[in-house]
Amino acid sequence: MKPFEKEAVYFLLNQLFSGMAGAVVVGVGLLVCDVANLRTLVLASENGFIASFLLFAGLMITFGSVGMATGIMSISLESRYDE
Repeated sequence: MKPFEKEAVYFLLNQLFSGMAGAVVVGVGLLVCDVANLRTLVLASENGFIASFLLFAGLMITFGSVGMATGIMSISLESRYDE
């Protein structure tokens, strides 16, 4: 793998993990604040673990994708080619 490819992969992974961290914060916030009785429903369900997993997985995929897309769109191509 070439050095510029490693830099790009690390950049995208950093953006991905930043988005996933934001998703965890939002998911925990939804459960702690009991938005739309979500925490009550999860705790009352016999499949609460699966419901929590699906909630966090969906949020992490969405926020991670948004983080990566934001990172890609924020790259200035002109500054890359001026070097």
